[in-house]
Amino acid sequence: MSQDAGNTVRPAGAYEPDPHEPDGTYASQETYEPGGSHEHSGEDSAVAATRVLHSRQDLDRALEQLAPRGRVAVVMTMGALHEGHATLVRTARSHAGADGFVVVTVFVNPLQFGPSEDLDRYPRTLDADLKIAREAGADVVFAPSTDEVYPGGQPQVRITAGPMGELLEGASRPGHFDGMLTVVAKLLHLTRPDVAFFGQKDAQQLALIRRMTRDLNFPVEIVGVPTVREPDGLALSSRNRYLAPDERSAALALSRALFASRDRLAAQQALRARAESAPAPLARAAALSALGEARAAADAHAVAAAQPGGGADAVRAAARAVLDEAATAVPRLELDYLALVDPTDFTEVPDGYEGEAIMAVAARIGTTRLIDNIPLTFGAPV
Repeated sequence: MSQDAGNTVRPAGAYEPDPHEPDGTYASQETYEPGGSHEHSGEDSAVAATRVLHSRQDLDRALEQLAPRGRVAVVMTMGALHEGHATLVRTARSHAGADGFVVVTVFVNPLQFGPSEDLDRYPRTLDADLKIAREAGADVVFAPSTDEVYPGGQPQVRITAGPMGELLEGASRPGHFDGMLTVVAKLLHLTRPDVAFFGQKDAQQLALIRRMTRDLNFPVEIVGVPTVREPDGLALSSRNRYLAPDERSAALALSRALFASRDRLAAQQALRARAESAPAPLARAAALSALGEARAAADAHAVAAAQPGGGADAVRAAARAVLDEAATAVPRLELDYLALVDPTDFTEVPDGYEGEAIMAVAARIGTTRLIDNIPLTFGAPV
């Protein structure tokens, strides 16, 4: 990875690496000060420049010297930062407050890439990442090497994702979630945060991290941050840069499918509300039919047939119709999965289900695989 050549002047009271540390760890710490100053978003006074750390020893000292002043928040990334990541960092900054400490990790984790996946192709853009992290309010960017995270080679003991990790993304990418949880566990130990922020775009990942921290008693709060989208609905992703213009247009089918499911649910919920408030809807439909008012009768039948849970099967079908059409277009969208799941275990919800759910989709456009999802609530009042 490239390293940013920044101003190394440190303000009074700032973190100072030990110049006697072996293996050149003094040189592994840099400051990043484009424009010669560092200010957190929304703050009027300049504060210490974002520190760029590459070793565990330097990170330890930074946490020991600076973190005690307030809450520690972490945002874990694989780099190639975009506005979605910046939103996570800004949220962390707001949550930690002026006295808090925000760490952004940048590490492309080899454990979560399969043999045929794009580890070597995955973009490394550290200089640009540092600028985004700084402007969003990060105090420290921890960008370790693979050897720093996995000294002596890949770990023999790893976190296993369990049954939830074998569904959807886990079925399509065997071992992915084991590798993801292993590095998240390591980074939680290294950064020692009070709170960690993850994007809801990777909903299954977020659910597994919450489960791991609960099952293994990690002393950290996990916060999900809503998906950030382009104005046309495309979810922000580091992989969007791989899409040719016509492929990007085709990729919009993912968000259109999700929005179609959301709109179908809203219609079902509205019909349910009308069904609950209308007197004897079936009798009214029969009377209208007798009068020849066919359209009004059809509407009344729909109100009467509105399912209590909003109709999970109908919501799935609305999304599926959009994706089926995209599968016949050029360039073609190749669907991996479309699933309407319980967010606690990522199992499919039945028709008539009531409660929180996630509509999740994964598809390939050309050589690029994209995922997206949207939260839905069945049975909520309208």
